Amino acid sequence: MTHASATGPTVTVLVCTYTALRWPELAAGVAAARDQLRAGDELLVVVDHNDELLLRVRAELSATAVPNTGARGLSGGRNTGVAAATGDIVLFLDDDACPAPGWIEAYRARFADPAVVAVGGSIRPAWEGGAAPRWFPPEFGWVIGCDYIGLPGDGEPIRNPIGASMAVRRVTLDEVGGFSELVGRVGTLPVGCEETDLAIRVRQADPTAVILRDTTAQVDHLVPRQRQTVKYFVSRCYHEGRSKAVLSRRVGSADGLSSERSYATKVLPRGMVTHLKAVGGGDGYGVLRAGLVPVGLGATGIGFVSARLRRRSSVATPAAPSTANG
Repeated sequence: MTHASATGPTVTVLVCTYTALRWPELAAGVAAARDQLRAGDELLVVVDHNDELLLRVRAELSATAVPNTGARGLSGGRNTGVAAATGDIVLFLDDDACPAPGWIEAYRARFADPAVVAVGGSIRPAWEGGAAPRWFPPEFGWVIGCDYIGLPGDGEPIRNPIGASMAVRRVTLDEVGGFSELVGRVGTLPVGCEETDLAIRVRQADPTAVILRDTTAQVDHLVPRQRQTVKYFVSRCYHEGRSKAVLSRRVGSADGLSSERSYATKVLPRGMVTHLKAVGGGDGYGVLRAGLVPVGLGATGIGFVSARLRRRSSVATPAAPSTANG
């Protein structure tokens, strides 16, 4: 393997994984990232409480593999990896995402600006079967962990990156205490917001911190068939609402819901109009896409409200008296 001779900050590519079911994608992503490393960079794979998978990674992949020493889940795994990282910049890559050529260097170039503390890349859906379901509204790309209509353009500020491909200064991660284990994905449970939580805490600690998007740092993110159903779409929206309720409780509603207000009042209505216009052009699925826009928004709202009500109920319910002897 050859290394580039360009200068700039060193990089740690960090991949968290938990199941052998994603082995083909994990191996492909690790190989693609490995080919882009240069002298001083490193590649870490954190395995989430799966000893058999850990042994396989160590035996078959050209990467340093470590077990998650934190709580089970993505946040615990990421924190384990950050603690082991030596690079100036930590690049986070999902275990079912594969970076395109130039991925690392696109990120590295952005951090030449000392004000930039985090960068979100471009996440392209790799639909199993070759194409998106015709009923799927692209405004909801976040449901499958990918780019969506309404995102800022290249080089523009963003509130938070998407976790499948993002980069953060290691010193910044250390300063804010890493990822919260109170939010985020554990296994296949369709929850999230750990990246949003981190980014908001970064800005609350330093309002001058710059977080931006780079559309040239591209990855292809697998969308398996089981995530290409209306049932999954609604479930993911519902759990996103629940996650947003937890997030807004942690960081405040003003920060926790700042991007969602514009998205719900501007992006989604425009999307409905676009999909309905497509019907006139002969695309009958436009009706389904338009109809799923309020369904997705409603499911997210129900999840948010249900989590809020559950929280209030648990706070209002007094604890049962202890029967233990003092």
